[in-house]
Amino acid sequence: MHAKTDSEVTSLAASSPPRSPPRRPVYYVMSPTHSHPDGDRVSFGGSSPGASPLNPHYHHPHHHRYASSPIHHSRESSTTRLSASVNLKYNFSWRKLQSHHHLHPGAAASSGCSDSEDDDGSPVPVRCYVVWFVLGFVLLFTLFSLILWGASKSYKPRILVKGVFFQSYDIHAGTDITGVPTKMLSINSTVKIAFRNPATFFGIHVSSTPLDIYYSELKIATGNMKEFYQSRKSSRTVVVVVAGRQVPLYGGGVGLRSRTEDGGGPAVVPLELHFTVRARAYVLGHLVKSKFYRRVRCSMTLREERIGKPLHLSDSCKYHV
Repeated sequence: MHAKTDSEVTSLAASSPPRSPPRRPVYYVMSPTHSHPDGDRVSFGGSSPGASPLNPHYHHPHHHRYASSPIHHSRESSTTRLSASVNLKYNFSWRKLQSHHHLHPGAAASSGCSDSEDDDGSPVPVRCYVVWFVLGFVLLFTLFSLILWGASKSYKPRILVKGVFFQSYDIHAGTDITGVPTKMLSINSTVKIAFRNPATFFGIHVSSTPLDIYYSELKIATGNMKEFYQSRKSSRTVVVVVAGRQVPLYGGGVGLRSRTEDGGGPAVVPLELHFTVRARAYVLGHLVKSKFYRRVRCSMTLREERIGKPLHLSDSCKYHV
C-alpha cells in the first residue's frame, strides 16, 4: 500500500458528511379518546425526524424541536394524564345520565303522563295509555251505571191488595200456657195481593214483612209471604194465609165478642192489616241495584154474618213509599 498524500486526505474529508450527534430515545404518549368522538389521536415526541408509530416517514419540525426536551416531555405526560382522568369521569357521568334517560324517559316530568310527549320528543310510555284507558273505562262505567240506576227508579212495582177472605172467627173462654183464665180468639183468613213489574229491562225479587192483623193495638193474626221473582213486564196474584190460633186476649180484648160465645147477634169487629213489601232489582248484576219499599195499611171490618165471603179492599188501603 502506498501512503496517501495531503491532497487526497483533504478531498476525502471534504466529500464525507459530518457526523450527527447521538440521538435521544423516542417516547410515545397515547391521548384518551373519550372526549374525541372522531377517532383515536396519538401524541408523540422524540428527536427522530419523520418517525411516528403510524407513519415512519412522517416528519414534523415542531415535534422535532420540542419533543427532544426532557422537561417538555414530562410536562406533557402529566398534563395528558390529568386530562384523561377528567375526561374519563365526565364521560362516565354522561353515559350514566344517558342510560338513565333511556331507561326512564318519563322521569323528567313530575307525573310522567302529564304531557303527550317529553321535552326531547320521545313517545309517551305505554303505562300512561294503560292508566288513561283504565280511568276512562271507570268513568264511563260509573256514568252508565248512574244512568241505569236513575232509569230503574221510574219503574216502581205496583201493589194492590184485592181483598181478604175470612174463613172462621171464634171467641171462647180458656187459659193461657201459664194457666191464667182469659178469652181465647181463633181466626183464619187469606189475603190476595196483586203485584206487577212494569220494568222493561230488569226483573225484581219480591219479599215482604209478616202480614199482621190488629184489633186496636192487639195483634190477633199473622202470616208470611214467600219470596218470589217477578220478570219484566209481568204480573201475578199472591195469596197469603193470615191466621191466629188460641190467641189470649187478656184485658185488650174486652170489646171483642162472638155469637158462639154469648149466643147474641153477629159480631162486628174493626181490624187493620199492616205489612211492607220489599223489591230488589239487579239492573246490572250485583253492581247496580235498585230497592223499592211500599208500606201498606188497610182498614177493614169483620162482620160475622159475612164469614166465608170475600171482602174487597181495593179502596180501603193506603200505600206509602
